[in-house]
Amino acid sequence: MEYDYNKREIVLNRESSNLDKFALDFTKIVEKHVDYVIISGYVSILLGRSRVTEDIDMFIKKISKEKFFQLYDELQEKGFWCLNADLENEVFSYLRDGLAIRFSRKELPIPNFEVKFPKDFLDEEVFKEFITVILPEGKLKISSLERNIAFKRYFLMSDKDEEDALHLERLFKDKLDYNKVNKIRKLILSMRNHGK
Repeated sequence: MEYDYNKREIVLNRESSNLDKFALDFTKIVEKHVDYVIISGYVSILLGRSRVTEDIDMFIKKISKEKFFQLYDELQEKGFWCLNADLENEVFSYLRDGLAIRFSRKELPIPNFEVKFPKDFLDEEVFKEFITVILPEGKLKISSLERNIAFKRYFLMSDKDEEDALHLERLFKDKLDYNKVNKIRKLILSMRNHGK
């Protein structure tokens, strides 16, 4: 694994897992229609942590209903289905109302992608400092390591999330910007204190 901090790229010289292939197949469709960034647990798994997950979390930028319908149609054509609802309007209303929607391969509810719009400026920031992970079969965009650590440790805070954060810290200990981690931590705590 090679991490070029300046280029914001991680090169993974390993065989892709079935979960990686699922992620690549899904994101190749999504990126034709809208900008995305993968967040949360799968980031640690992609970067070598051995644990099981049933879903991959993703933010997509807010888009019009018409653009979403184009994305939705192509996902269906390529063998994906929405677990929440069948009708395009209903699926889009979930997103518009701040709820996540889930997509999996037809007839296989696991694994699935949990797709959501960003809810606030802290979520929006994920699009500014993403990292590109290069696999032999393609590329994935993930949120920054610092953001993952801060959200895992100070927002989600489960044992599993703490272990995810520790994994990233061990792996990239010399390449992390702890000023960024601390800045995000303060924003998370501020938002929590203000009830957002």
